[in-house]
Amino acid sequence: MLGFDESYEICSCKKVSIEEIIVALEKEQNPTLSDIQDLTGAGTECRYCIFKEGDNGKMKKNIYCKDVLNKIKNERING
Repeated sequence: MLGFDESYEICSCKKVSIEEIIVALEKEQNPTLSDIQDLTGAGTECRYCIFKEGDNGKMKKNIYCKDVLNKIKNERING
């Protein structure tokens, strides 16, 4: 997804991978960032992995929860 293996860890604090986010959102009709946080715990500690604009860490992330969410939504819309 987005050039990353699905085992790629997005949230270092909670050790959440892309795949875990995808699986968690499968049953959500209109998934949100809050759903990712509630269902996986990703983005609930330092919060740097949620979206690029909120990444204040020394080492910037390569992909964010919002990127995965947007990709999932686009795939559902476009098939």
